[in-house]
Amino acid sequence: MRIIGKSKSVDALRKLIEKVAPTRSSVLIIGESGTGKELVARELHDQSAVKSKPFVPVNCGAIPENLIESELFGHKKGSFTGAVADKPGLFEAANGGTLFLDEIGELPLTMQVKLLRALQERVIRRVGSNEDIRLDVRIVAATNRNLEEAIKKGTFREDLYYRLNVIMLETPPLRERKGDISILATHFLDKFSRKFSKELSGIEPDALKALESHKWPGNIRELENAMERAVALESGAQITAASLEGALRTSEPSGARATGVDFPDLSRGPISLDHFLARVERELVRRALMLTKGSEDQAARLLQTTRAKIANASK
Repeated sequence: MRIIGKSKSVDALRKLIEKVAPTRSSVLIIGESGTGKELVARELHDQSAVKSKPFVPVNCGAIPENLIESELFGHKKGSFTGAVADKPGLFEAANGGTLFLDEIGELPLTMQVKLLRALQERVIRRVGSNEDIRLDVRIVAATNRNLEEAIKKGTFREDLYYRLNVIMLETPPLRERKGDISILATHFLDKFSRKFSKELSGIEPDALKALESHKWPGNIRELENAMERAVALESGAQITAASLEGALRTSEPSGARATGVDFPDLSRGPISLDHFLARVERELVRRALMLTKGSEDQAARLLQTTRAKIANASK
């Protein structure tokens, strides 16, 4: 079990995973960025009858819009510039196993239609082909966005939402599982002590108090990054409050979460910079409108831009 912790919310999540894993039903995992949604997806796979089959993760927000259909469904040779050979997609790679669609809320509407067909009919069609390929793939999707609000705004299809949301699991934020912070911190201490070949015996009481009082807006990912930095910089026998203070102040996920946008993992493949910046812009506009209670004029002044741009970004 990869999910670490003893809090009630984590125990409840474990029990749900045990019930849901043996089924082949689609699962939608919701939760804030950094709460371990991919870990939950992997647990669902590893506790299923197809655990020996592939588990294929894909970050829907990290693939350029013009490439996502080819990445998911594959393509035929000559179907577009650069298609020099037939290529199977991620659906085919996951055949018999689990396809994990992370950041499903970032999927363009045109692709949502095609994904819905794949889920309903259990068939896919490569780009440039007229031949259907029948597959047996379990879909697990995840998002840190409110898809019901996206449906109201017309940016997410309601029929796809209900097709994905056969079973919903929610990953709790770290601020709601304070009792797990010391357990997780010790786990990361051991992990990074091995990584950096250091013999650290533990975490000093003052440092542990600092960890437990931190708000953790970036959740477990922020805690992991903070512990990695603290272990790397610590020259003593234990993690001290001083070394941890610097880690908490400069921990990257905390800054990433401040924008409400999860920075993509570039090791998973190319991303569209324009698409990512547009996401950041939409999030900032959304926050400005919340702060100004929906006033586009006030939001425009707050972000030093035009009312028209606010209106366009909030669509």
